[in-house]
Amino acid sequence: PYAGRDLAELTREFGADLVGTKAPDPSRFPLLIKLLDARRSLSVQVHPNERNAALTNGEPKTEAWVVLAAAPGAALYAGTAKGTDEASFREAVGHGEALVGLMKRHPVKAGDVVYVPGGVVHAIGAGCLIFEVQQSSNSTYRLYDWDRVDEHGVGRPLHIDESFKSIDFQFPPVRVHRPRQTLVHSRYFTIKKMTMRRATKWKLDGSTFLSVFVLDGGLKLAGPGGAVEVMRGSSAVIPASIGECTVSPLIAGTRLLVTSL
Repeated sequence: PYAGRDLAELTREFGADLVGTKAPDPSRFPLLIKLLDARRSLSVQVHPNERNAALTNGEPKTEAWVVLAAAPGAALYAGTAKGTDEASFREAVGHGEALVGLMKRHPVKAGDVVYVPGGVVHAIGAGCLIFEVQQSSNSTYRLYDWDRVDEHGVGRPLHIDESFKSIDFQFPPVRVHRPRQTLVHSRYFTIKKMTMRRATKWKLDGSTFLSVFVLDGGLKLAGPGGAVEVMRGSSAVIPASIGECTVSPLIAGTRLLVTSL
């Protein structure tokens, strides 16, 4: 019955029944969950955190990357290289290669996980297929866009002042992890990897929704309101108020990522 309606509209209608009592604003879906297929490097950017968001009238955004596939030599950029301070980073603005050279480069392969707190300058390199989870925020400040221009020779806007108000140069170094089951557990969201070999009943206590993304195989999700099949590369949201949901693999060994608050 909700075909054609988006999560923003449904969250406004159902509030905590959909997103759960942990959601900071029950009228707004609290996370952005994306697939990013970066054939070319994405822009060097930063998002605010709770400490500095007011400086730009922005919204905090912490995110995490799960690498689903990576071309040989592919890398993610997160944080600054050892010894880089605000003065040296500011001096490199306008000199693309020099700026990127002051960032921490993380070679990655499938299965790697990178947690990127708000305030950490970052970029997704070419050749990375990423499952990305973020706080729901529209505050993105670009420092460099790899000298790309449109058909009129015009580049996308940069946000130099906002970026330097948002970068936290005191933040601990970002690291690449290879966890097996709980990929991320933070105050903002949790991401778990699961393998389904038999039907299982999931009980939800109303505190959070579950977002299910199928890595490979397929699932049948069944609850009081009916059932839906979710196949490889697709996702579904299980409402916080559903009570109980039966999760059945359509193919034994189906693997999935489950995101919650």
